[in-house]
Amino acid sequence: MSVNVLLITPPFTQLNTAYPATAYIKGFLGSKNVKATQMDLSIELFTAVFTKDFISAIFKQAEMLGNNDFPLVNQQKDAYINKVDVVMNYLRVQEVTAAYQIAQKHFLPQGHRIIKLKNNLTSEFGTLGILDKAKHLATLFVEELGDFINANVDEFFSFTRYAEQLGRAASSFDQIDEYLQFETTLIEDEMLYLLEEQIKKDAYDLVCFTIPFPGNLFSALRCAQFLKTEFPNLKIAFGGGYCNTELRRLSDPRIFNYIDFITLDDGEGPLLKITDFLAGKIGEEQLERTYICKNKKVVYIDKKPNTIFHHKNLPAPSYVGLPTEKYLSFLDVMNPMHRMWSDGKWNKLTISHGCYWKQCSFCDVTLDYIGNYQNTTADDLVNKIEQLILETGITGFHFVDEAAPPKMLRALANKLIERKVFITWWTNIRFEKTFTPELCELLAKSGCIAVTGGLEVASDRLLEKMKKGVTIEQVARVTKAFSNENIMVHAYLMFGFPTETAQETIDSLEVVRQLFKNRCIQSAFWHQFACTSHSPVGKNPDKFDIKIIGPKFEGFAENDLFHEDPTGAEHHLYSKGLNLALSNYLNYKGFEIPLDTYFDFKVPKVTLKPNLIASFLKS
Repeated sequence: MSVNVLLITPPFTQLNTAYPATAYIKGFLGSKNVKATQMDLSIELFTAVFTKDFISAIFKQAEMLGNNDFPLVNQQKDAYINKVDVVMNYLRVQEVTAAYQIAQKHFLPQGHRIIKLKNNLTSEFGTLGILDKAKHLATLFVEELGDFINANVDEFFSFTRYAEQLGRAASSFDQIDEYLQFETTLIEDEMLYLLEEQIKKDAYDLVCFTIPFPGNLFSALRCAQFLKTEFPNLKIAFGGGYCNTELRRLSDPRIFNYIDFITLDDGEGPLLKITDFLAGKIGEEQLERTYICKNKKVVYIDKKPNTIFHHKNLPAPSYVGLPTEKYLSFLDVMNPMHRMWSDGKWNKLTISHGCYWKQCSFCDVTLDYIGNYQNTTADDLVNKIEQLILETGITGFHFVDEAAPPKMLRALANKLIERKVFITWWTNIRFEKTFTPELCELLAKSGCIAVTGGLEVASDRLLEKMKKGVTIEQVARVTKAFSNENIMVHAYLMFGFPTETAQETIDSLEVVRQLFKNRCIQSAFWHQFACTSHSPVGKNPDKFDIKIIGPKFEGFAENDLFHEDPTGAEHHLYSKGLNLALSNYLNYKGFEIPLDTYFDFKVPKVTLKPNLIASFLKS
């Protein structure tokens, strides 16, 4: 018996390009002669919701329920209903004549987001940036409808996630199970209709859902619940990032009322074993890294040694079957790097598996996706790049590494240039000294347009404590080398690391101010430190002078940990001020504003020299 597999990305993930998990698995299973079809239920559902007929049904449902949050939208419902198809078509293909229409002052309804625009956007887009101006207005139009849906029809609905609040920190399965017994929403009914239409197309044996984030869990469970009722002979498997990080201590068997298998870590080996098991080739004791339920108890089966499929031996991901033409380009905020995540189509590819550094104390270094570093060759990568271009027609690449190795990037750049393969690409890196001006120039010549990297807390004491392996001086020089080659640099910023003082938080902001002023970085984002159970901090809290206070593990998910930091600052108080300052720097203004102005409470004075970064760049 041969097994027929359906691979599904459940709602919602990013909407401008396909999440790559199913493409990787499809490419792998195809190389093993296992029939596999993939479906991006996320983009299929989103584009089904934002249509004239469905939006009309949304307004009728809201009226029937007696809900009228965001009345400005409701008052103009005819305009939203009649123009949603025009807007969605534009977000798929930015055609210039449609842009002129959308950008007209009175074409789109003036909802609660658009009405807040303080000017006609000329300062942001100029008089020639008509495509981007229309894209921004079209994005706000769709977001206004999304706000209305969330407030009046389905509290779980959100862009790029669904019912995330149920999946996040779900130490118990109780609440999820309770909501699964509730009546389905209008959005869920449409999702299940689309799923049923796909199921009817072929005789599938196994349906696999990738659960990358908490905001995919509930929709996947809704689908699984439906399949178990309507197609009881189908077997159902879950895998992906959420399972790999959150479900490593799973003991509550209730999730197996809806599914049959949960796999951990890289999915290729476990999934191939599941297909062999379903085909009658092996017994269940031969499964690898897989949870099943036996006698109403969760059993983890992991036959050793595991079948190893090394990164260098894996085939290219296959995007065959994914609806490239349906993906949408959004422009919601003016942050140039955030645009990379929401605008344009990108082939996603991994240069190296895991992280070559794997020491940062806040990171999940004990897990396979970080700790298991594997490499390949430049020729192999370029072969895969050429295959993907042929398959998708897309020449933009996002290399989704935890941290792309400089040595491999050099080899890749040289090979792209040697073989005359012309692509546009960006990736995540560590700001380490290996990125010399010469290497940055080479990367730019090969098509690199942007890099992202973790500066985290701009304090040398804390950078050493978190084992980041970089210094502020090093970050300044590396980021400037990239920027000098017109490669955009986005810095991940962190506040609230264990023992971080108020003084260090303010001095860290001053470093960020100077990095922007000296044009070392063009984009950044603040994250408050989160303690996870798989990080060195989570595993050794005493070493970092914090106390873990919850949540109590109750058999389901475990990742985010609540903690107290008795020697650190009141970290949560700083979020608003840090982001206000950053908003100015992103627009290259406000450098002269004293930092204490951004906070509504007394903060320490900056102790760093105002030319600190400039002095690093000169030395």
